[in-house]
Amino acid sequence: MTIAALRTPRSVYVHVPFCVHRCGYCDFTLVAGRDDLQDAYLQALECELAAVADCPAVDTVFLGGGTPTQLTAPRLERLLKLLHDRFDWQDGGEFSVECNPIGLTNDKLEVMHNLGINRLSLGIQSFDAEVLTTLERDHREADIVDCVERCRRLFDNIALDLIFAVPGQSLELWRQTLQRAVALETKHLSTYGLTFEKGTSFWTRRSKGQLIEADNELELSMYEASMQQLAEAGFEQYEISNFARSGYASRHNQVYWSGLPYWGFGPGAASYLDGERRLNHRSTTTWIQRVLGGGSFIYETERLDPEDRARELIVLRLRTTAGVNRAEFRTDSGFELDELVESELLQLVKRNLVTDDGDVVKLTHDGKCLADSVAGELLRV
Repeated sequence: MTIAALRTPRSVYVHVPFCVHRCGYCDFTLVAGRDDLQDAYLQALECELAAVADCPAVDTVFLGGGTPTQLTAPRLERLLKLLHDRFDWQDGGEFSVECNPIGLTNDKLEVMHNLGINRLSLGIQSFDAEVLTTLERDHREADIVDCVERCRRLFDNIALDLIFAVPGQSLELWRQTLQRAVALETKHLSTYGLTFEKGTSFWTRRSKGQLIEADNELELSMYEASMQQLAEAGFEQYEISNFARSGYASRHNQVYWSGLPYWGFGPGAASYLDGERRLNHRSTTTWIQRVLGGGSFIYETERLDPEDRARELIVLRLRTTAGVNRAEFRTDSGFELDELVESELLQLVKRNLVTDDGDVVKLTHDGKCLADSVAGELLRV
């Protein structure tokens, strides 16, 4: 019996917390306007990486943020060389960097290409000037087009992130956004509904009536438009929010949805190792101080009991269009699917939220639209 969570990790996430500006909807770990911390960050990251021994083989590496390309080209090069020194990047692997269209200079593209990066994820969010202003983004459509064209000279695998249900955004405008994204002929599209997270300026502005949240019916219509239009354009929906050309699904993100282990480095980064989740301190300055001072930089740890871990695995895999394969689930969790959620699955089938052919359980169209509710019914609370 092989428990998925206990396998040797083959994926690495590195959090790079630097940004020019914190957008109003963002609750990620970042520091805005603090590029003076970049050298200290890299020094601390090198110390954190030093704990990994034997240069293990990895199939995916993902630099997220923040804005990893906010690093200067020499510092970005230093970061990538650190990762090459510590890990054995396998041939045929997927090595990604999140990028902002503004500030993604040609010298940074050259550095990434020369050091093995083969996938870029561009956080464009929209093409419409008013929507971008609402989201407090610093680029416009012309910047996006120029950025994609320059990226395409060196990279085949380019992904775009989009946000829908933005205040003031209509269904027709969202449909136009999807059309423009498809026209750029990139390999991957992610579509996320805007969320108002506590602690963000959007949360405060909504409470004051300065931002009006899209109603549920409109948000659902936008999500359904994503599924319809992108399927018609030849994209395969392989996860709730993610669509890709054949062969270009994100391998790194599939590690998360498969419940497999991974390393995480940097402030706010999460690791999943030996069945235990570990979260680094979210404050960039605190993380730097503690790493360089030899103290503990782990903010919290959590070890799920085997049954809770198995239930979580159900929910993660159900997010994918491949669904939950009973035989694979048995091998990867040590449990039979039906001993955990048989009655719940029967009710979900009756309500047309999942299909169950005896081998694989999958979300239906309606189930994808209510995925969070389905998850709540399958998790033990």
